[in-house]
Amino acid sequence: MMLLTSLGLALALSLVIEAVEGGSARPVSRRPADLAIRFLGYALVMAFWFQFSWRPWLAGASCVLTILILTIVSRLKRTIIGEPLVFSDFALLRQVPRHPELYYTRPLTDPRMAGPILVALVLVGAWYAIEPTILPVEPSVAVLALFALPLGFLTLVALSAEGPAARASARLFPAPALVADVARFGLPATIIGYALRWRVLRRGESIPPPPRVAPGRDRVLVVVQLESFVDPRRLGGPPLPLMDMVSRRAAQYGRLRVPAHGAYTMRTEHAVLTGRDAGDLGFGLFDPYLTHGGREPESLPARAREAGFETLFVHPFHRDFFNRAEVVTRLGFDRLIMEEAFGDAPRVGPYVSDLALAERVLAEVRGRSTPLFLFCVTMENHGPWKPGRLPGIDDPLSQYLTHVKNTGLAVERLVDGLEGLDAILCVFGDHAPALPNCRPGFGDTATDYAIFRFGPGQAVAPLRRDLSADALGRQLRGCLASDTGA
Repeated sequence: MMLLTSLGLALALSLVIEAVEGGSARPVSRRPADLAIRFLGYALVMAFWFQFSWRPWLAGASCVLTILILTIVSRLKRTIIGEPLVFSDFALLRQVPRHPELYYTRPLTDPRMAGPILVALVLVGAWYAIEPTILPVEPSVAVLALFALPLGFLTLVALSAEGPAARASARLFPAPALVADVARFGLPATIIGYALRWRVLRRGESIPPPPRVAPGRDRVLVVVQLESFVDPRRLGGPPLPLMDMVSRRAAQYGRLRVPAHGAYTMRTEHAVLTGRDAGDLGFGLFDPYLTHGGREPESLPARAREAGFETLFVHPFHRDFFNRAEVVTRLGFDRLIMEEAFGDAPRVGPYVSDLALAERVLAEVRGRSTPLFLFCVTMENHGPWKPGRLPGIDDPLSQYLTHVKNTGLAVERLVDGLEGLDAILCVFGDHAPALPNCRPGFGDTATDYAIFRFGPGQAVAPLRRDLSADALGRQLRGCLASDTGA
């Protein structure tokens, strides 16, 4: 009886939390079937905590606190990035203690983080001592009970892969519709449902091998993914000389529709490197690297390698971030140059300067002995932009504009350094910056891109053509064939 009472109270309070957070903008669906799924999500959260203590009121309080925390974090994410929490975000949790500055939080050693965590642990310990367990007294029954809930969760996951449970899950969540599903079923049920659907579809997806590409001429293809890059005039900033150069000198340029706003670099990166539309990824669209781990034989670096190019990935940041080193190696990159190679490189703010990165890219181009495909990811203008980042500049927009000016100079340096070579340079922004004056919906998630062609007979009138990130990736494949240009 005590367990049912605590469960009922936990479900009611969880519903109130989500209803208050959603308000009139995202009202709770009152359809009985939708409410049933929502309450099932809450109940699974409570059951998860209950298995560790067998204390009903502790489990109920943990459930309510979990829903509250998920709701607060999801609201913050919605404000900055434009979408609620999703299952793939939990795979990134291991990165938060390693790189707290990138997740708008503080190190675990900071008293403002360590203090509340220690207080919470003390409270949980005290609650364990005060509330009696309802675990059966008889030892053999107690052991069976302890294993029952974990086995129940494992059974739920196993059943979701096929049969009636899989069909029911597919009816509830036929395709990703994150905002609508959270409004209908609640955040916990949507997170769990999407994770189960992702697991099933990931297991069943097969990726066809790429067609063979003819070997290219002795040329260089350099693709640079510019962190948080958009034309600063769109943010109310001053004109950037690079943008005038683009409109005069680039073979092709325009707006680039990318799969996210303010974050999720890997979505745009994956779209360009594979040419796959986010809509074709199903529930894997939220984190394509988590879904495939780089096992995509039709990727741009794999095709470049097939065409006789050396493939090189350059990024002046940690190899473990997004599990990038492992993923890009599977994608087809022969060689990686990452943070450890930039130990003495100058920094602007906390990260390696874009100009220093451009010089390293040009050094690799000059030192090549074969056709080269080089994919570079910049880091200087990564958020958050907050006081103390740059001396004498505390305003977030001013910090961003300072960095984006350096990005422009770095691209100009690449253009100058590639002049006279049989080379192609493509630059593009991965997503718009998460700035106070650049919130979700800005520019329909569009950034900017440009393709420059160098060498004899490559002078053409600039072409303005807006693209999606995956379409840009497909176009870049043509640069690998012997009889094509950009």
